[in-house]
Amino acid sequence: MGTIYYGGSATPIHIEDRALAHLKVVIATKLRRSESFTVSWRHPDGEPRGRSTIWLHPSIPIRFVFDDPEPAELSREWIEDLAQSASSSGGITLVAEHIEPSPDTPDDDAPQTVTTV
Repeated sequence: MGTIYYGGSATPIHIEDRALAHLKVVIATKLRRSESFTVSWRHPDGEPRGRSTIWLHPSIPIRFVFDDPEPAELSREWIEDLAQSASSSGGITLVAEHIEPSPDTPDDDAPQTVTTV
């Protein structure tokens, strides 16, 4: 689980490492352009239900901390999805990654059997 520390807030924002790696690319790009925007997400399991939104501004410090020491492999499609939402009036909405099945993976249309003991 990665963490965002934003401004002087004592409350860290926890986001899964892979999602945070993609979000970081989009946030850094927008802040480099001196753009202000919002980022919204649903609270992860283990936290009170709900969602949060923060306003990001280039003058406010932000730090990204990743639990995994190795950088995640980035998905161009996911970055583009996040970047597109960043340009909307609602700002960035953290959406799930779209994972296409591998062409080498056969479809499993077989009926599933559950046995009870």
